[in-house]
Amino acid sequence: MKNLTKEQATALYNSGFWHEMGYRERALFQLFQPLLCMPFDVFHEAVEKTLGRPVWTHEFAYKEDIEKELLGEKPPPTFDEIINLIPKDKRLLIIK
Repeated sequence: MKNLTKEQATALYNSGFWHEMGYRERALFQLFQPLLCMPFDVFHEAVEKTLGRPVWTHEFAYKEDIEKELLGEKPPPTFDEIINLIPKDKRLLIIK
């Protein structure tokens, strides 16, 4: 798939094209486009529905892992692996 220009991505975003797509189509389309072409919450929901698990927003910084999981090339990460994506100095543990 060809990468879109900023103008093309903006036009797609404004068109609401994703309304005609299923969750998997939305996730696949947006994961392989560097420019956001739909609202992030729509994209996020599509990835979660397609993978069948919660996807934390910081996981999107490692989108190659999400791509591989979506394509069946990698298993879902464990909770510890998801937490370990956050640098140690940025983690905060709250105990009640």
